[in-house]
Amino acid sequence: MANRMRVGIAGLAVSLSMFSALVYKEHYTETAVIPTKNDRPTVGFGSTFWEDGRPVRLGDKITPVRAVQLATAHITKEETAFRATLPGVEMHPEEYNIYMDWAYQYGAGAWRASSMRRHLLARNYRIACHSLLLYNKSGGFDCSIPGNRVCAGVWTRQKERHAACLAAQ
Repeated sequence: MANRMRVGIAGLAVSLSMFSALVYKEHYTETAVIPTKNDRPTVGFGSTFWEDGRPVRLGDKITPVRAVQLATAHITKEETAFRATLPGVEMHPEEYNIYMDWAYQYGAGAWRASSMRRHLLARNYRIACHSLLLYNKSGGFDCSIPGNRVCAGVWTRQKERHAACLAAQ
């Protein structure tokens, strides 16, 4: 892949395969739950807010079709914010999908403050990949601790993103 050219992010969009993987990894919940200790309530496919900005509350319910609609609205909003933070940056489609998956999970505010964004703006693509591993906490817990039963899935997902990002270089 090293010989491929990156393209401006204005020419990229979240792929169907990325959206499908996100829906699979987020696991559908009909009734709002707290996915990891001290986290926000989520419903559907990991949504923490409704389209109108109201936070999801424990007990909120959603159908599968409505959950896909909400996830689509969520990722569209995150994608708009994501693009605005990376003027002039070029990426491979795989990189774009990886960072959009991260932005879906952590949100636009976390993305704006992230070391990944800073490294991408500086065109340090490999270092940006390595920065994914810095995000190993959830609800105050270090998810990278071996044997962790609180948020091990958070760390697994970060390692998967990191490996995919390096493979895209």
